[in-house]
Amino acid sequence: MSVEGIADLGPLQRAREQKAWYWYDWANSAFVTTTAAVLFSPYLTSVAEKAACGRATDEDAGYKCTTDLHVLGIGISAGSLVFYIVTISTILSAVILPVVGAIADRSSSKPRLLGGFAWAGSLTAMLMFFVTGSQWQLGAVLLLVATLFLGASLVVYDSMLVDIAEPDDRDRVSSRGWALGYLGGGLLLAVNFVLLSVMSDTEMAVRISLLSAGVWWAAFTIIPVRGVRSRPPVNPDAERGGLLQASFGQLWHTLRDLRRYPVTLTFLVAYLFYNDGIQTVIYAASVYGEKQLGFEKSTVLLAFLVVQFVGIGGALGFGRIARKRGAYRVILVGLFVWLAVVVAGWLTPDGNFPLFLALAIGIGVVLGGTQALSRSFYSQLIPRGREAEYFSLYQACERGTSWIGTLVFGVVHQWTDSYRPALLALVLLFAVGIVFLMRVDPRRGIQEAGNPLPQVV
Repeated sequence: MSVEGIADLGPLQRAREQKAWYWYDWANSAFVTTTAAVLFSPYLTSVAEKAACGRATDEDAGYKCTTDLHVLGIGISAGSLVFYIVTISTILSAVILPVVGAIADRSSSKPRLLGGFAWAGSLTAMLMFFVTGSQWQLGAVLLLVATLFLGASLVVYDSMLVDIAEPDDRDRVSSRGWALGYLGGGLLLAVNFVLLSVMSDTEMAVRISLLSAGVWWAAFTIIPVRGVRSRPPVNPDAERGGLLQASFGQLWHTLRDLRRYPVTLTFLVAYLFYNDGIQTVIYAASVYGEKQLGFEKSTVLLAFLVVQFVGIGGALGFGRIARKRGAYRVILVGLFVWLAVVVAGWLTPDGNFPLFLALAIGIGVVLGGTQALSRSFYSQLIPRGREAEYFSLYQACERGTSWIGTLVFGVVHQWTDSYRPALLALVLLFAVGIVFLMRVDPRRGIQEAGNPLPQVV
């Protein structure tokens, strides 16, 4: 079955599809920012502390909850709960997301598949409104399920980049998507900041903010679902066998076939490590700011607002530099900046807001740029017609196998009742990622995948 290629589209049609595609970054960033990165982790930690100790650490400046929760007879620190949940969800994603990618490559409508995963995830996010009191079990399940649906939707979304953008244009398109995502996530976060500032009931303000993120995610997903055209699958054997059977068969084939693309494999290993560090910083920053450095929720939220809006310039700026220097080189420089940020975070004294704000600015500069360019650079290293299949491995590395950092945070906190040693351990993840990335030969990798070389590699 043939597929209408990018070259068959007129420039206006291509631009319209790209603009529609951008909006899913805008849509899901509300959940990623408001819920996953800023509010839900410390909120669920407080809920768990109430269940274990009767009160939360942030309710009393001189109090620290050290009593464990008990799950199947195993003692779990309330302060480690969120990191264990994220660890479990990422391990589950490692199994699920490659199958999602195989299904997406056989789907006759990626936009509808994207919508199905996104709306299921957004509904789960809305249900977080009902996590109250000491109901940490409900919060744990909802966080787990929402994270899985988010990862599944991003497998489909990322694979659509190849359908709507030429190789030379992907750094720009990917960076603009990330920038719009930062803008959307930042605008909703600003509304939530006002809500937390004016409402005397902080818990209700957090719950309303969680609900708003789910609604935002659901509503704006309509734009890419309606605005990007469905395309027939490229794989000619897409109809063979049952869909689930074919999907697992394709997963096994992908893992075996990856050996034919050693540069792609090396990049995935590098991405696994350095992205593990990035994702752990995202999940841990709000908890670190509140529980370790002693800042109020509104103060931490303000810092994340800085990350969001600085991230817009960072993503666009990195995209422009990549057009002149190549995505590979810009990613590598960005990782050294990440190393400096992590070390500075470890050295930040309790209650030092100016330094905490400076860290937020540093994270904003490199966060969007490194992630956007990693996505577009990887798209050059995968064979045509198997985008979702290979992007499922990419998402597995991002959300399915990036569990070391969160596990370290959970275990080290359980041992020491402190997040500082765990933060310093992230230096190793970035360092290993840099070592593997330096072994990647971009030109060779693009040629091995059978793709045309961009003007700047």
